[in-house]
Amino acid sequence: MSVSPTRFVRRSRVGFLFSIVLVVSAIFVVQLFVVQVLRHDYYVAQADNEQIKKFTLKAQRGEIYAMDGSDPKPLVMNETVYKVWADPTQVSDKDKQAVVDTLNSVAGGNVVDGFAKLIDKKPSRYQILTKYITRTQAELIKKKKLAGIGFEVGTRRVYPEGRLASQVLGFVNHEGKGVYGFEQANNQTLSGRDGMLKTVTDARDVPLTIGDKNVRQPAVNGQSIVLTIDRNIQTQVESALEAGAKRSKATRASAIVMDPSTGKVLAMANMPTYDPSNINTSDVSVFNNDTISHPYEAGSDVKTFTVATGIDKGVISPQSTYNNTGKIKVEDITINNASKNSFLNGDITMQTALNWSLNTGMVTIAQRLGNGSYITRGARDTIYDYFYNRFRLGQLTGIELANEAGGTVISPAQQEGNAVRYSNMVFGQGMNVTMLQVASGFCSVVNGGVYHAPTIINGTMGDGGKFAATAAKTSTRAISEASSQTVREMVHQAHYATYKPHDDSERWLVGGKTGTSQVIVNGKYDDNETIGTYLGFGGEYGKIPRYVIMVEIAADGRGMGGGSDAKPIFNEISNWMIKYLKLAPRE
Repeated sequence: MSVSPTRFVRRSRVGFLFSIVLVVSAIFVVQLFVVQVLRHDYYVAQADNEQIKKFTLKAQRGEIYAMDGSDPKPLVMNETVYKVWADPTQVSDKDKQAVVDTLNSVAGGNVVDGFAKLIDKKPSRYQILTKYITRTQAELIKKKKLAGIGFEVGTRRVYPEGRLASQVLGFVNHEGKGVYGFEQANNQTLSGRDGMLKTVTDARDVPLTIGDKNVRQPAVNGQSIVLTIDRNIQTQVESALEAGAKRSKATRASAIVMDPSTGKVLAMANMPTYDPSNINTSDVSVFNNDTISHPYEAGSDVKTFTVATGIDKGVISPQSTYNNTGKIKVEDITINNASKNSFLNGDITMQTALNWSLNTGMVTIAQRLGNGSYITRGARDTIYDYFYNRFRLGQLTGIELANEAGGTVISPAQQEGNAVRYSNMVFGQGMNVTMLQVASGFCSVVNGGVYHAPTIINGTMGDGGKFAATAAKTSTRAISEASSQTVREMVHQAHYATYKPHDDSERWLVGGKTGTSQVIVNGKYDDNETIGTYLGFGGEYGKIPRYVIMVEIAADGRGMGGGSDAKPIFNEISNWMIKYLKLAPRE
């Protein structure tokens, strides 16, 4: 039987089409196999890249508190703010203008320079378009429902007490890092640790599923810290410094108040200062805390340490005498007294030498630590041991603040540590120290002889506002209790010997020592520029002093005096402290 040509052609065509279908199906099946099996992980990852987004869960920075008597009060708090970001791959050319117009009208001056061009940066998935904006601004932008636009939640520091203790606190920069002060020194503790959220989003990057199972790493908030600073004392100290600087026409002034029984810093202030909520100055020196970062020759304040060394070693007593001629020779140099009063010539006591801040008396103590007439190597070793090792002068204190400077106390083992240098060191020249070092060492002189490492941390603030005190820092014996009691009485008498205050403070145990330091200009001491300091304590008779105060005041190109300029500031703070602490007077 024969097949017609037409039917043969039809069958050929059907077979051909069937073959094509088979080939296409095979290709399709193979492709499905490749996609679903061989390259399954690749395409899942591609889909995840489109649908699953990673979000940073910002840790909340720890807040900072000060004491208000016995209760913590906030000094630095957090305010929730937002940054606007864009995923350029999700912003169409049509939508771009709406984004630009919205941000210009709502964020205004908080947009990033050239933000419109950042929207075109494809294939980038993340571009920051604004600096921090408020919650209100963020809500206005969210209402526009702009495709490809997201918000990064952050915090901004706010200061309920304004500029109070700003040089202690420091501030947080635009990168969220602490700069200067406590913020910088404790940045890691305060910062906490950011977490990460991985979740499915829609086309507009809105999370569709949010739950704990999607969080790879929860954020760990920073620790909130309570400082030893008492906001009431700090306020008074800043006020007294400002008034004192204005009265003396000074350009700089600093003060510290400490609890001598614990080493806690109750107040720490400098003038001029700044507003941490408005960092807009070209003078970055105002950010420095000069009480810890500016070593200088402390001058006659150091004589309290020299007297304490002599008392503790048993080479002098308050009534020990020496012959004062107004000058004393050490090797090839002659050291003179600043005071030229003739009634001080002849045999005088060490108490008188301290009262009138006589350099000759301090050099005599140094000689008596040696062979009686020369500052021997043994005498220098003793002075170095007390100054550096016991009173911790010229070295870092370990205070929990950034940019602390160490200073310099030359060892007698060094070539420069000769008799001439040590003859100057005993009255406060030839060595560089910070105010905090001097105040901390002085605490040990008057508190019964124990050195407490200074601290600015009082404790932590936990969940629910629960305060937990921090363990005390290390303490070491500096001088004997009997020596401390003797020196404390000597400094008490010195306070009323010159520049006697016209008040009723004698009803309390108040003592202090003036210091007037020459400034080195172009390698030489400048007689026309001096720094005035006053170092003292206050408390009740028969008890350990309740506070130690150190004041420093200076003016460019002018002389400031310890008695004339610094002591009035001390008196103002001290008299206020007596009332604030409700100290009982001697009747």
